Amino acid sequence: MVSWPGPPQGEHPSSDAGRSPSGLGPVRQARTDVLDIAYHDVGPAHGEPVILLHGWPFSPVGAYAEVAPVLARHGYRCYVPYSRGHGRTRFLRADTPRSGQQAALGADLVAFMDALRIPRALFAGYDWGGRAADVAAALWPERCTGLVSGNGYLIQNLAVAQQPLAPALEEGYWYFFYFLTERGREGLERDREGLARVVWRRNSPEWRFTEAEFARTAPVWTNPDYVDVVIHSYRHRLAAAPGDPRYAALERRLLDQPKIAVPTVTLDGQADGVNPPTDGRGHAAHFAGPWTHHVVPGAGHNLPQERPGPFTDAILEAAALG
Repeated sequence: MVSWPGPPQGEHPSSDAGRSPSGLGPVRQARTDVLDIAYHDVGPAHGEPVILLHGWPFSPVGAYAEVAPVLARHGYRCYVPYSRGHGRTRFLRADTPRSGQQAALGADLVAFMDALRIPRALFAGYDWGGRAADVAAALWPERCTGLVSGNGYLIQNLAVAQQPLAPALEEGYWYFFYFLTERGREGLERDREGLARVVWRRNSPEWRFTEAEFARTAPVWTNPDYVDVVIHSYRHRLAAAPGDPRYAALERRLLDQPKIAVPTVTLDGQADGVNPPTDGRGHAAHFAGPWTHHVVPGAGHNLPQERPGPFTDAILEAAALG
């Protein structure tokens, strides 16, 4: 049984802190210069920090409900934040652009660490969370002790955003193009759950998630900024929307496709319906430090929720590589 220590310095419980929807404990809040970030934490107060980052359209609770308690038993302190536009994470100002661009996600991770006075941590994520982890590991390597990244190197190369991929790959990205249209925005606004259900099924075709699992995730999509952040994320990555000027300098650095030098484990799901599995060699040049790659049998796009054991093992492996 995991014991729950009190909030570390710099955090405060949210209004629902007495409710524990999962083994991750209550929702807490950490304030940065841009966001009030909702998160869970679990594990010994002085354990080595691990930050677990969720993808879209998934829940951090669903993704890491099994991973974090196991890591806690290994002595790690796990932090599980909600991405901007998700759950109880809120923008502090009404006039802040509701950006979902990659530089913003990476900067949010480092700002979250600053708010909780975490000097260094191991980053682990997939999809949006993997991209945030990759960006932060590349641009702030002094803050990262190791990395686990689903689908390899996820820093977007915006210089080639308009170059087509093979048709079989483009098919999996159907929602990227849907979100380029106002019809797509309206579709997401009208039926957030319906669109998420389609993505879950198509991106993880072998995952037999339950209706209870899906229902537990649904509140994550009720955030008032959810639609704006999601739409901007996909339009920006296809060079169809400008970025927030706050992150312009970071985006310029990301155009160089910076190498990641921290110890890294990359994972592909063998049954990923959007990013087919590879042997990892296509990403090898992006990793300048110790690096290994694995294909996870039976896993789709939501790696830690579908196969928590291999995802946990990858975190322990990345820690050992350091």
